[in-house]
Amino acid sequence: MALFGIFGKEKKESLDNGLQKTRESVFSRLSRAIIGKSKVDDDVLDKLEEALILSDVGVETTLKIIERIEKRVQRDKYVGVDELNSILRDEIVQMLNEKKKDDFDKISETSTHVILVVGVNGVGKTTTIGKLAYRFKNSGKSVVIGAADTFRAAAVDQLKVWAERAGVDIVEKGMNADPASVAYETASYAKNKGYQVAIIDTAGRLHNKVNLMNELGKIKKVIQKVFPDANIEVLLVLDASTGQNAFEQAKQFTAVTDVNALALTKLDGTAKGGVVIGISDRFNIPVKYIGIGEQIDDIQVFDSTEFVDSLFKK
Repeated sequence: MALFGIFGKEKKESLDNGLQKTRESVFSRLSRAIIGKSKVDDDVLDKLEEALILSDVGVETTLKIIERIEKRVQRDKYVGVDELNSILRDEIVQMLNEKKKDDFDKISETSTHVILVVGVNGVGKTTTIGKLAYRFKNSGKSVVIGAADTFRAAAVDQLKVWAERAGVDIVEKGMNADPASVAYETASYAKNKGYQVAIIDTAGRLHNKVNLMNELGKIKKVIQKVFPDANIEVLLVLDASTGQNAFEQAKQFTAVTDVNALALTKLDGTAKGGVVIGISDRFNIPVKYIGIGEQIDDIQVFDSTEFVDSLFKK
């Protein structure tokens, strides 16, 4: 069963509004790249490369995109600049779809879907958990949240507020409780009560990578004691507005835990939405959710075609 229903026109308008700053930034740079040109040549490609890098797509991914476009141009020597947007759009969609698994938006009907949420403090991790809980509940799923970020002051209290807003249950033991213990109790509670979705928060930062790796490892192990056959979704939350800093955060977290899904927040407040493309490609991890506003329902399951269509909408 799909995670969430289709929201049609309302969903598309929300996405278009959320990507407005990025769209304006990308188009202004692309326009400068092709001004005065009628044909795609080396100069246009050089300027396109610069435009993509400045749009926070990242150097490695930009070079891949340019290489794909060069092959298209070589096949058709008469590609004009008026076709460049269409070609660029197609190549980016294809690149994003290559990271997507067949069961990308499915959850089990027979066991609890466990989401372990990781990410540094300040990226919108707690907010994302609350929004996801609300969306899952509205799609007819039973949801419980586990407050295992017990090191940060007020983290548990903030999550309790979001759980109340979303109208879902929460398992918490207060600040300074053992995170693995909270995760175990959450998983056990979810299993015993038959919850379909369990979303477990984790510490945003420990004082070194070894501690972070050990803590996340412990949490995964105790969850697997309750759900031995569970394919735990490790969701890394990143703040799109930080641009290249989001790349560094992804690098750090993918080095210490098996991240298999991404959530990009705060896309509505930034012109750096190109980071979505770069991070997905560079770390070979699909973007699963995007945050496009501050309201509890301002989160969407990522659709690469809709995202790129909105990004290139004139």
